[in-house]
Amino acid sequence: MQRDLTRGPVMPAMLRFALPMIAGNLLQQGYNIADTWIVGRYLGSNALAAVGSAFTLMTFLTSILLGLCMGSGAVFSIRFGQRDETGLREAVSASFALIAGLTLLLTALAWGSLDWVRGFLRVPEAVWPLLRTYLRIVYAGIVATFLYNFAASLLRALGNSAAPLLFLAVSAVMNIGLDLWFVLGLKRGVAGAAEATVISQYVSGAGMMVWALLRCPQARVWQTRVRPGRVAEIARYSGLTCVQQSVMNLGILMVQGLVNSFGPVMMAAFAAAVKIDAFAYMPVQDFGNAFSTFVAQNHGAGQRQRIRQGVRGAGLAALGFCLVVSAVVCALAEPLMGIFVDPGETAIIREGARYLRIEGACYVGIGWLFLLYGLYRALERPGMSVVLTVLSLGTRVALAYLLSGVKAIGVVGIWWAVPIGWALADAVGIGYYLLRRERLLPKADGTAQNAAACGKNAGDVL
Repeated sequence: MQRDLTRGPVMPAMLRFALPMIAGNLLQQGYNIADTWIVGRYLGSNALAAVGSAFTLMTFLTSILLGLCMGSGAVFSIRFGQRDETGLREAVSASFALIAGLTLLLTALAWGSLDWVRGFLRVPEAVWPLLRTYLRIVYAGIVATFLYNFAASLLRALGNSAAPLLFLAVSAVMNIGLDLWFVLGLKRGVAGAAEATVISQYVSGAGMMVWALLRCPQARVWQTRVRPGRVAEIARYSGLTCVQQSVMNLGILMVQGLVNSFGPVMMAAFAAAVKIDAFAYMPVQDFGNAFSTFVAQNHGAGQRQRIRQGVRGAGLAALGFCLVVSAVVCALAEPLMGIFVDPGETAIIREGARYLRIEGACYVGIGWLFLLYGLYRALERPGMSVVLTVLSLGTRVALAYLLSGVKAIGVVGIWWAVPIGWALADAVGIGYYLLRRERLLPKADGTAQNAAACGKNAGDVL
């Protein structure tokens, strides 16, 4: 089913489109939590530290592909809003060729640099054998991640957020079942957890791609010639979005290395707390992606006043959601940590709860930042998203290293660096929008017929 987001009431249309995306990623985070629970409770704190570090590294690697797919999805949405079927098909074909090639290169580089990871992440001796075993297996799932995210980006760009939910749900349920079987039944340890993840990724990735080919003619890339001009267009948009996503996760990876230097207890606390953190703000992240599709379709259709209404409504919705979630996480920090960590591991629970209270009190910062990323990506200003990411993560990394080096502050400086980075990026992103709003969104609306003009300034990334 395709959904045209250029018609109908603004917020109901946006929320109906966002809800399947939110539900799907909540399922995914539910799997991540189940995986962490199984590893932490049955394989011990060193295994939890290893899987937690691997999760951060894999998030960085897959963020490269996710950024490319998200950037391509913005182009797909704009062409869909313009009713440019030929341009849409050519964009899809060019995007598939470009990202598939980069996926194979990334997979080869990941396996080739496996031993380098230990020094970069400062992995302790007791944790490294487990981490190495886990990574050697999960790297095989990078191709599956590409297949799923490419097909999902295309379908969401056309207004279909339900099909990705279905395949993600199947993958999440299968992953949990295989985790229990491989880890508890077959006693495969961290290798079993990795094998369960890869098998489930291929089920969702291959299944999603086949479904898209059967139901979505635009996905049949072999029917459309790859044009160099379209490849350049996709590279321009998706390249900057890829930089934004990878810079964001590279900063997180650098922070992971700093946390690892404080030893296995801090590694385990961080591994569990980050999973709770991601689960808490995942809905507003998905809402930001849905908002981006809404803006891109309306940008392609020239519906600028409708975008203005969406900006106001989305900002208020994100604020309300984040305030509620912040209150829950801050109040239940210790019980949430207790889900993953044995009650006897009091040091891990205490440090994880401290992290959650600091981050949790500031979720509105990351909520608005996700909206700003989506807004500038959809308005053909992906460079601004990169600027905001560099500000947010640059501040986070610099302050984390600076503050944690002060003996009186220690590791808590790493936790405080995060919301400070969010706040700085929000201030710049909102200020830019208010100062440049008349240029970004002129009050006189266009029409679908003259909407092709929206692409004329494609080189104006800021």
